[in-house]
Amino acid sequence: MGHIVRYEIMGPLRVVEGERKLTIRARKIEVLLTVLLVRADQVVPIDQLIAEIWGEYPPRRAIAGLHVYVSQIRKFLRRPNQSESPVLTRPPGYVLRLGPDRLDFHCFERLVCEGRDHLRERRYQQATATFESALDLWRDPLLDDVCHGPILEGFQTWLKEARLECIEMLTDSRLMLGRHRELVSDLYQLTTEHPLREALHRQLMLALYRCGRRADALHVYQAARKTLNEELGLEPCRALQDMQRAILTSDDRLELHVPA
Repeated sequence: MGHIVRYEIMGPLRVVEGERKLTIRARKIEVLLTVLLVRADQVVPIDQLIAEIWGEYPPRRAIAGLHVYVSQIRKFLRRPNQSESPVLTRPPGYVLRLGPDRLDFHCFERLVCEGRDHLRERRYQQATATFESALDLWRDPLLDDVCHGPILEGFQTWLKEARLECIEMLTDSRLMLGRHRELVSDLYQLTTEHPLREALHRQLMLALYRCGRRADALHVYQAARKTLNEELGLEPCRALQDMQRAILTSDDRLELHVPA
């Protein structure tokens, strides 16, 4: 391997160096390396690693098995110009030192923060481009059957949530740029997939209203209200209620004011 490596875990694990994209076929070794990457630069205790690989019922010789997997990961990551492996033994477990190498979800977090700053400062073109770059890093969700233990399950939950937040902020940016027509079908799909996310319903209502579809926008509100009532016994949040009121009264504030 050459100099800088990019680890990709926003999807099935890949190790990328230049043109080379390496994957691990052995599932348990893939899990182990993914856990070490999720906790990069932190020592992960042996018992936690065993729980991630085997769940609640590890085999009798789990610790011996773990040592074998670690040595296979070290072999997989070995580079000719590097004497020390990035995977180090550090009691009570192991740590993967990132050094100059990159991890895709760190890049994702950085881009989301930049996009949020652009959005706050009303730089909607830059916000849109930055959020799109962040979402381009997402390939697929981690395979569900990989996630036995709390570290990977927690990471998967965080990743799904972070992706949805990014989509919501990207949608806000696009709405501010007057791109409501192209958003309607995506937002219908997203509200179907995530029926309890009220921000998505609000965005769909606004997009429909700006397309001259007031009745459809109000229907979205009624459907969302019914779902929230049936699933959680809740009324829609203030923002969603305000959006319904604004549509009913054709509030001027819903009109698009594209910044000069």
